[in-house]
Amino acid sequence: MPVLFKVGDDISTDEILAGGGRVLPYRSNLEEISKFTFEILDGTYYERAMEIRDAGGHVIIGGSNYGQGSSREHAALAPRYLGLRFVIVKDYARIHWQNLVNFGVLPLEFVHEEDYDMLEKGDVLRVKNLHKSLPATSAVEVEVKGKGVIDAKHSLSKRQIDVMLHGGLINWVRQGEAKNS
Repeated sequence: MPVLFKVGDDISTDEILAGGGRVLPYRSNLEEISKFTFEILDGTYYERAMEIRDAGGHVIIGGSNYGQGSSREHAALAPRYLGLRFVIVKDYARIHWQNLVNFGVLPLEFVHEEDYDMLEKGDVLRVKNLHKSLPATSAVEVEVKGKGVIDAKHSLSKRQIDVMLHGGLINWVRQGEAKNS
């Protein structure tokens, strides 16, 4: 998957998805609200994401305290709608990290923070055998096409891994309800 966007430290949920009177009327319209994703930082993100959304998704790279600020779920949901599959950062704001899991976006962290400097927008990342390895280990080896390999990790619980393997919390609950029917 391509790295569609690289951001620095202290990226807030307001920067991920703008708030306020322009956006709130579309709260229940995911397609429309996604048009505001990252617009404060990069006005081209939405168009670029839509171009590749159905081709397997994309990755965002970030610094420290990614997703700080409000607990706005739409800041995880709108990028997911646009094809976000992974976020690799130095560290997360706690609530946004959980919202990513809930919507099926894998939150990874750099094992070696200096690997952040190696990655750029446009790099292509590959993770092999993720569905098999995710439950077995917290280590995730990420191949960066033409640059080598970086080490990432997750700190997901067994339940959160199961949620991720189902594609998010809604699918996980739906699957559980199907088993109980």
